[in-house]
Amino acid sequence: MGKTELLVTLILFNIFFVLFVVAVMIYIRKYRQRKKEYLNEIEINNEIHQKELLATQLEIQQATMQQIGRELHDNIGQKLTLVSLYTQQMLYENKVPEASERIEQVSQIINQSLQDLRSLSKTLTDDNINQKEIVTLIQEEVDNTNSFKKCKIIFEHNFNQLDLSFVHKNVLLRIIQEFIQNSIKHSQCKNIYIRLDTSEDLLWELEITDDGIGFDTSKTLNNGIGLTNMKNRAKIISADFTLESEKNKGTQVKITLKKHS
Repeated sequence: MGKTELLVTLILFNIFFVLFVVAVMIYIRKYRQRKKEYLNEIEINNEIHQKELLATQLEIQQATMQQIGRELHDNIGQKLTLVSLYTQQMLYENKVPEASERIEQVSQIINQSLQDLRSLSKTLTDDNINQKEIVTLIQEEVDNTNSFKKCKIIFEHNFNQLDLSFVHKNVLLRIIQEFIQNSIKHSQCKNIYIRLDTSEDLLWELEITDDGIGFDTSKTLNNGIGLTNMKNRAKIISADFTLESEKNKGTQVKITLKKHS
């Protein structure tokens, strides 16, 4: 083999080698790209599945609450009404002043319990949420909690009317209820501040703050059922959820939903 043939062979070998290396690099690049696209698709599908699962859980929970509300109204409510009628009849028939006074007290307790039961029944059903504005629903929750005088709750908003779907009203109301319950049980707070605003960019922004003892978020976020429930509810409607808390400086939850979400 002459020098010319050897040189041509080496050049062709080098060309084929370079082409082989380039082909391998292109293959590896495409493989990585396909793998990345596949992982992104899996992640998107997981997010969709998670949202569907959370939405299903919400539907099941809401259906259960409806059933409880109807049972309270139709069964226990009717029994309390019947007992109230009996006590009224006893009060009418009894001629002993001391006994009448006690019967009157029992009657008042039963009537108050019946009123509270009806209020709870309305709160647990869809009709109450569908028929009322979000401001009214929140204010009712605030008034009910303030009546127990365990903690003072202040509610403010920057609008007269906000047209929201049932899902959004339900999420807002349940998150507020969850925060209030957690604060009263664990934070030793004296005040809770609720602020619901809307703007050109935001459909709504909910901010809830207490002046309690606070907590270490790194130790509680993964284990707190109440906090997990709030985060999951916000995730159902693709709202941004942030929580801040420091020991002896209280806790704040902010949930924001942009208009394009």
